[in-house]
Amino acid sequence: MLNSKLSKVGAVIMAAGKGTRLNCTDKPKVMCEIGGKPIVSYVVDTLRQIGFKKEQICLVVGFKKEKIEEYLKDKVSYAVQEQQLGTGHAAYTGMINLPGNITEVLVMGGDDSAFYSAETILDLISRHERNKATVSVLSVELDEPSLFGRIVKYDDGRVEIIEKEYLTEEQKKIKEINAGTYVFNRSWFENMFPRMPKMKKLGEFGINPSVTMAQKEGKKIQVVKLQDNQEWFGVNTPAELEEADKRKSII
Repeated sequence: MLNSKLSKVGAVIMAAGKGTRLNCTDKPKVMCEIGGKPIVSYVVDTLRQIGFKKEQICLVVGFKKEKIEEYLKDKVSYAVQEQQLGTGHAAYTGMINLPGNITEVLVMGGDDSAFYSAETILDLISRHERNKATVSVLSVELDEPSLFGRIVKYDDGRVEIIEKEYLTEEQKKIKEINAGTYVFNRSWFENMFPRMPKMKKLGEFGINPSVTMAQKEGKKIQVVKLQDNQEWFGVNTPAELEEADKRKSII
């Protein structure tokens, strides 16, 4: 159950995507099924198991949102992202809809968090609070990270999340990537977002620039490495959906 310290923690799950590469024409990407249930339902169930109440979990919905609402009903609360303006905008949209007493916010994708254990989520949140971090980033080490950006750690304590297109040859050897799961200090993120620049290549508000902005302001950032890299599984292609389905079917 959720202890009293976690009663001020909220969760934003980004679930507004179309899933174009998965040919999801009639439902949101997160409603594709693995193990006989929608992808997003697993992390919602895990958060509810930990003890998060409906008001503490905000699903950011958009494309075919009624499909998600019909399935999850009142297990969670909802915020609508009318336009697909990026992950940073989705996080902000969900965050401002959380109850006023929430001070720290877990932000995650609804399409790559189905395998997280309750222990992993609780560990990330507790480390964030214990270390009084402004931004905590969950990372994962992959044997084959070439499709992803990397987390670069410098000797002076700085951390950078560099997109794969901008990596130097030396940085390409790094195997630690951003898992796309964060904990933010809410007041900092909400005040920072209106100043956040759009990502040049994509023309949208990504979430990674928040790490850079926090660093420039001298805020505490920490990277927490996932202990079991099998808990992170991104579903972006039909082959990945099939693999995730296999994994869930044997758990």
